[in-house]
Amino acid sequence: MPQSLSYVLVHMVFSTKGRTPWLSEEIQPRLFAYLATVLKDRGNTPVIVGGHNDHTHLLFGLSRTMTISSIAEVSKVSSSKWLKEMFPNINDFAWQQGYGAFGVSESHRDSVFKYIASQAEHHKAVSFQDELRRLFQDAGIEFDERYLWD
Repeated sequence: MPQSLSYVLVHMVFSTKGRTPWLSEEIQPRLFAYLATVLKDRGNTPVIVGGHNDHTHLLFGLSRTMTISSIAEVSKVSSSKWLKEMFPNINDFAWQQGYGAFGVSESHRDSVFKYIASQAEHHKAVSFQDELRRLFQDAGIEFDERYLWD
């Protein structure tokens, strides 16, 4: 085939360091729009970016030329710098070191979209830690609690 084509839908999750609730309702819409732009500028197709006060969810079509780890790195590094410039009162802001990434089939795209869009309501009943444990368990990813949180 003379052309390389792909469509891989990824759901990525990462938290603020120590799950500190830095992401206020004022910050969230601007941060989520910024992260969508970061994805798009690097050839990914953002579907939705959302989250809550201590974490973010990105649903995107993966670029043929980027790795998931490079997307996590560039998203966190650039958004951390941007947040500190735009909101000087959170100069100590940092993202956690790791991330979770999950493949999403096209048949589940809408349900993941709705899940990300309803994070504020979802987290009235479920903590981020319980949410992430469930995501890993549902994906069949084994994890060690000692290394899951920073």
